[in-house]
Amino acid sequence: MNWSNRLLVVAGALLATSACGGTGDVPSSAGANGALSQVAFADGASVAPDDTTSILKKLKKDVVIGSTVDSKNHDKGSRALSQARLSFGVLKKGQLLVCNFADSAGAAGKGTTIEVLDPKPGSKPARFVQSSLVEGCDGDAVSSGNDVFAGGLASKIVEKYSDKAKPVKKYARPIEEPLVTADADCSLPYAPESIYVGDAKTGSIVKFAAGLYGNKNPVAVITGFAVGGSGWGALGPGGIAYNATLIHHGNKCNDTLYITDGVDDTLVAVTNASNLLTTGTIEVLPGGKKFKCKEKRFSCASLLYGGSPLRAPVALALLPNGNLIVANGKGGNTLVEISAAGKVLATKELNEDKTQEVFGLLATGTSDSDTALFYTDNEDNTVHELEQ
Repeated sequence: MNWSNRLLVVAGALLATSACGGTGDVPSSAGANGALSQVAFADGASVAPDDTTSILKKLKKDVVIGSTVDSKNHDKGSRALSQARLSFGVLKKGQLLVCNFADSAGAAGKGTTIEVLDPKPGSKPARFVQSSLVEGCDGDAVSSGNDVFAGGLASKIVEKYSDKAKPVKKYARPIEEPLVTADADCSLPYAPESIYVGDAKTGSIVKFAAGLYGNKNPVAVITGFAVGGSGWGALGPGGIAYNATLIHHGNKCNDTLYITDGVDDTLVAVTNASNLLTTGTIEVLPGGKKFKCKEKRFSCASLLYGGSPLRAPVALALLPNGNLIVANGKGGNTLVEISAAGKVLATKELNEDKTQEVFGLLATGTSDSDTALFYTDNEDNTVHELEQ
C-alpha cells in the first residue's frame, strides 16, 4: 500500500438544485421521498448520473493506525479527523490530526490536545498542541497552507494555529459552542477558502475566511439547526463535508456543503456555499427538512436524506465518487453510505458495542479502487482505517 500518495479528496456530483428556485419554503427534493436519478450542477448547465456504486461494501479490512492518547498529559477520547495536504511547517503531507475530547480520567470536554499521526499502522501520536484554548477539542481543520483551526466545546472558541503550531487568532462570537470544524478550499485562483463551524448551542453554521478572500469575521450564515444534549451526547450540526470537485473543464468548483443534523436525523446539501455571506442567508425550519433562503438564485439548501437508518448522526465524510458516509450517534457504531442523490447504498456495523465510539471520519483516495476511510474509536482511543 502506498501510504505517501494518499490524499484527502473531496469529489463527486452535486445535489439537484431545482428546489432552490421560486418563492417560499424549500422542501425536500430527495432522500426520504425517493432518490433522484440524476444530479444537476450548481448552474444547471450540465447533468451527471448519480453514482450508485457502494464503496462501504468494499471496505472489508479494518486496520488500527495508532493510539491518540497524549504521551505527556494522557488526554484521550479521539474526536474529529483532518489531514495535511502538503509538507510545510511541522506537518507532513498525508499526516492525520485528531482531537482529544477528554482528559486522562475520561472527563468529557476536558481534553486540551491535538495529536498528529502518520497514516500507517503502528503510528505513534505526536503532540501538535496542548492548550486551554482548545479545551473540549472536538473539531480540527487543516487549511491549504497548513494552518490548523481547532474548536473547543468547553473553551467556546475556534483557535487558529500556524503551520508551526503557534496560536495566531481567536474566533469567538457568534461562535458559542463549536461542535465541528471543516475547511472548504476550491483551489482556484482568487477563490475563497473558508472555515465552517457547526455550533452545538445556537444550531448555526458559522463561516469565516481561512485565506485572503472571504468573510474575515465569523458570520452565522446558516441558522436554525436543532441542538440537544451535552458532552459526548451533544447533538446538532455535527458533520460537515465540502465538495471541491472542479467542473466545466476545471474553471468552476462544485461548491456544495453537506451537513448532518443529529437531532432531526437529516443530511442537508447547500448549493453554491461560497455565496453564503450574510447572517441567516439560509434558515433551517423546525423539523430540519425545509429551508428559507434569502437569495435562492445564489445559494440554497435542500434535504438530501432524512430518517432511518440515520440515528443521531455525528460525523460525515465525502468519498471520491461523491457518496457520503455518515456515522450514527445512537444504536451502536453504524456507518451509513448515501449517494449524492439521496439513496441509501449500504450500512456497516463496526462492532456490536451499543456505546457510541465513532466521532471522526475522513475519506482518502482518488478513485473507487483506492478509496479508504479513517475513523476514530473511543473504546480504545485509536484511529482505524477501513481498507479494501
